[in-house]
Amino acid sequence: MDLVCRDKACATLVFVEVKTRRGRDYGAPGEAVTRDKQKLIARGALAWLRLLDNPDILFRFDIVEVLIEDDRPAINLIKNAFTLPEPYLY
Repeated sequence: MDLVCRDKACATLVFVEVKTRRGRDYGAPGEAVTRDKQKLIARGALAWLRLLDNPDILFRFDIVEVLIEDDRPAINLIKNAFTLPEPYLY
């Protein structure tokens, strides 16, 4: 997980994974967030929430894709990119 943010508009804690690629040879950047990577991000998020004493708060997982083509970055935000994967519960 690269960033932890707060979406004030909906009072939600957001755990963000940023993926960058130079070109589309290996697919979209967000495709690199595999099921195993999602589980790793979820474990980090749950540890973060435990540090906050398990608050009653909404949270979500977003992916920010950065695609660099012709030395120009294009940024795409994927909100709610995935849910808390099994076997994790909160």
